[in-house]
Amino acid sequence: MPEVKLVELLTLDKLEEGLFRGQSWDLGFRALFGGQVLGQALAAAQLTLPEGRITHSFHSYFLLPGDANKPVVFDVENVRDGRSFSTRRVKAIQNGRNIFYMTASFQSPEKGLEHQYAVMPNVLPPEEIESDIKLLSKTQEMSERMSDSSGYHKPIDMRTVDFVAPDKAIKQEPKRYIWMKAQEVLSRNINLNQVMLAYASDYHFLSTALHPHCIANTDKNLRMATIDHSMWFHHPFDFDDWLLYCAESPFSGGARGLVRGQFFNRQGKLVASTMQEGLMRMIGDK
Repeated sequence: MPEVKLVELLTLDKLEEGLFRGQSWDLGFRALFGGQVLGQALAAAQLTLPEGRITHSFHSYFLLPGDANKPVVFDVENVRDGRSFSTRRVKAIQNGRNIFYMTASFQSPEKGLEHQYAVMPNVLPPEEIESDIKLLSKTQEMSERMSDSSGYHKPIDMRTVDFVAPDKAIKQEPKRYIWMKAQEVLSRNINLNQVMLAYASDYHFLSTALHPHCIANTDKNLRMATIDHSMWFHHPFDFDDWLLYCAESPFSGGARGLVRGQFFNRQGKLVASTMQEGLMRMIGDK
């Protein structure tokens, strides 16, 4: 497979005012990767903003599975442009149907009161951990579909602390620590860094809620799908340097799993936070 660039996937074609189209990658999952829709929807909203407005949060719902073999059209509604904040609603469309909604808020940078109680965990540095994709290829645990599309996973270098292959059913604490960074030079472009992190934030997130249940990600009786995903950006960051993604699941029940995450830079500064709830159903469960 030729080298693929994530920045190209996240660069949209403008069809007309407020209407954009993004291409799709087939990552070997059962449906279109949710991170792609998150990143592209945020990129679409950013293209409609007044100069100087930066994303501070978004909240989204996944309504239908996307088709990884077809492009996605994004319809952006300008809800409001105020003195300091802008709000956009984004609708993602495939085959004439709404598959996803996002509401995003943007702010002109300003100073204010600051505190950080979150503490970055003390884990091995990324230089001492092998990349996930290398570990997967060594153990030959990748599905045939994922193996065929492995090149699409390479734009984000992911290195999981205490890596466990996805087909292993091992009972663990509902926590996961992953070092991540983009393989491309992002030149401190704030918008591009945020869009790429939105894309990456969906990787290995919901499956953290499986850890206490001794169920492998690849269990044929398991059905998992993202229902909603929210993200908050706290500080500018460089995603072409390492960030530590700390995910944990405080609850699962009712065929749903809840996960929350924090991104720290190498200096321990909290740069972004995430929350997600998703379907987590075993076939045959009542």
